[in-house]
Amino acid sequence: MEDRIGRIKRELLRIGPMRPGSLTRQKRSPKYKGRYYQISYTHKMRGHTEYIRLECVADIRRQIVEYKRFKRLTGEWISLAIQLSKLTITLVKPSALLSPKTRHS
Repeated sequence: MEDRIGRIKRELLRIGPMRPGSLTRQKRSPKYKGRYYQISYTHKMRGHTEYIRLECVADIRRQIVEYKRFKRLTGEWISLAIQLSKLTITLVKPSALLSPKTRHS
């Protein structure tokens, strides 16, 4: 587990610019011709939507992929850290878990 946590940390160092969200292509009303892109995301428990210029779409897509990678790696790291903590706790001698008053009695 510790080896995998180390590999995750190294992978996190290689993550580039990132951005949460979902990029969608929207259709304008018949009054206006064409389509446009927008990104929707939640940050600090608040929803946000922004228009994205066509020339920025590829870059935003790369940033969203990086963010998903970041979330996957940190989620795995947290799961492994919890497992490792539980394992460490079960390996501790029962006498080490006793309070100082109990040991001196």
